Amino acid sequence: MNCYETLFVVKPTLTGEEIEAQIARVKEIIAEEGGDLKATDDMGMRRLAYPIEKQERGYYTVVYYTAPSELVGELERQLRYNEEILRFMTVKYTNKKELSVFEKMVEAANKKASAPKEEPKAEEPKAEETSAPEASEAQSEAPAAEAAAESTEA
Repeated sequence: MNCYETLFVVKPTLTGEEIEAQIARVKEIIAEEGGDLKATDDMGMRRLAYPIEKQERGYYTVVYYTAPSELVGELERQLRYNEEILRFMTVKYTNKKELSVFEKMVEAANKKASAPKEEPKAEEPKAEETSAPEASEAQSEAPAAEAAAESTEA
């Protein structure tokens, strides 16, 4: 069994659930054809280097796996016919140096996947922001009061 990395780009017009379904489908193909999934790296939505099918962005995912060589042909065939996949690329790792890099990338992807995702905290309004509208209202009332005073003097 050889070590492979397949990067694929999913259309950005899909919903989050549809993107997850496309990623799950790729994992399914690998499992069905006798491959062993090592890691998945969801790189997220990124800008494309050039427009593809009038799309400027795409959802990037990298899948690391070991598999027989026949699996790659079947995986690429199914990715080619999937209209939701913009591009894909498979890399085979063969010599010792490449395999050590493969293991490091798998380890990094697994670390990234196991790290807890931080939820953005809701920011509390600052004191300056709350008083700013009051100040602007006072300023807008001042010219109106001056205009009224001038009209009564004339």
